[in-house]
Amino acid sequence: MTKEMLFKTLKEKYQELLIAHQLEQETVKIYCRSLSAEEAIGKTKRKDFPIIIGKDVMIQARYRNGRGQAFTDAPAVYEGSLADICALEIENDPHNRGIFIASLNAVMNSLGLCTGTVHCRTDGPEHCAEDMKTFLEREYPEANRIGLVGYQPALLQMLSESSCQVRALDLNSANIGDIRHGVLVEDGKENKEDLIQWADLILCTGSTLCNGTIVDYMNLDTEVVFFGITVAGAAKLLGLKRVCFADRYEG
Repeated sequence: MTKEMLFKTLKEKYQELLIAHQLEQETVKIYCRSLSAEEAIGKTKRKDFPIIIGKDVMIQARYRNGRGQAFTDAPAVYEGSLADICALEIENDPHNRGIFIASLNAVMNSLGLCTGTVHCRTDGPEHCAEDMKTFLEREYPEANRIGLVGYQPALLQMLSESSCQVRALDLNSANIGDIRHGVLVEDGKENKEDLIQWADLILCTGSTLCNGTIVDYMNLDTEVVFFGITVAGAAKLLGLKRVCFADRYEG
């Protein structure tokens, strides 16, 4: 699947969702804005989370009683109806894409169709890593080679301290080539295919949805589990495996 096909499919499924829930004529407004790092993740002990040190930011959309967030490098402020959101050109416009994804998460959260649409805060990322360890031990006990796609320091430390072999990929040049928690952070473009062939299991950040590189990790023979909030609604609509514990630690 190409990036263009992915976003076309996602828009079609969003339209189907609105029709199924009789929301296509909904006039309630969606409001979307960027969050500061502290608003998004709170005051964490670690200061090397991408949301704190990176160029990407978290945007948040509100719809009725639902909130949805998306991690993007193209933030934008937006207010409009559900029909307006559905009409956005998202295939080639990263600003519109972030708005669409955050709004999709907010709508699906409001409808009770997905959870974990708001980032965990303060001590949440550390607890999330502990929960992920439990999840992996329960669901993938035979996975000996785990690839982490997207630098997430708490998860990387947890994996590095496990009995598994670990490799990590990232697209941020500030991380590539560094040793983090005893693991070399490799180039997400140059080493992607090699990691896919090497791994028993890939944990892939859902933030890949916003830049479209998620298609590189869909429909593989290697087992892939997406994590995080950005991909919450899309994973549900596209039938992707996803794990996230953010709803436990939003406070």
